[in-house]
Amino acid sequence: MRNDPSTAECVASGLPTGSELRAPHSTLRAPLIVVSGPSGVGKTTVVDRLLAETKASLPLRRAVTATTRGERPGEVDGTDYHFWSEDEFRRAIDDDRLLEHAVVFGRDFYGTPKSEVDPHRARGTGVILVIDVQGAARVREKLPNDHLSVFIEPPNFPELEARLRGRNDTSEERIKRRLATAQEELARANEFQHRIVNRELSEAVRELERVIRERFNT
Repeated sequence: MRNDPSTAECVASGLPTGSELRAPHSTLRAPLIVVSGPSGVGKTTVVDRLLAETKASLPLRRAVTATTRGERPGEVDGTDYHFWSEDEFRRAIDDDRLLEHAVVFGRDFYGTPKSEVDPHRARGTGVILVIDVQGAARVREKLPNDHLSVFIEPPNFPELEARLRGRNDTSEERIKRRLATAQEELARANEFQHRIVNRELSEAVRELERVIRERFNT
């Protein structure tokens, strides 16, 4: 992993520096960035690498998603996800405490608490949502002119299948269900403002950084 870019490096690459960044004119709040794509494409990895590499030059954070799925080994509640019961999730829906929510793979609830977004944007920090295509569509409906949408896609479908199988953390039945969902999601890639192929991680991170910096300076 490379070091955080200095001001000189940003200038040399043609990217705006931290002091030049500002929220878009269309809103007084910092930008909301929606990053989506099929399961296994590496969208969370791309975003986490971006945040690590631009910590000193981009005011950004990743919203922590709430979910009813089980906690996996190594995951930390409140850091990786907010792990909620189904009753707690349904109460959040009823109380209008979620920016978006969806049922993923026909069984698990996922959603973004508004508390993970609004207070941070108001303070000038851009917020990245790493969410599925259903959730991205809900954000598009609610905030059609107040977000940047990016679709992360694999080089090809066999590569995506190989990545899913390489996880070794789920059953064959669930892999097949995820692959079927992925085909549907890939068919909706043109709904997004930007598309990035995650062929090589560093290149995907750099391209995501470029479009986000442009958004800060729109």
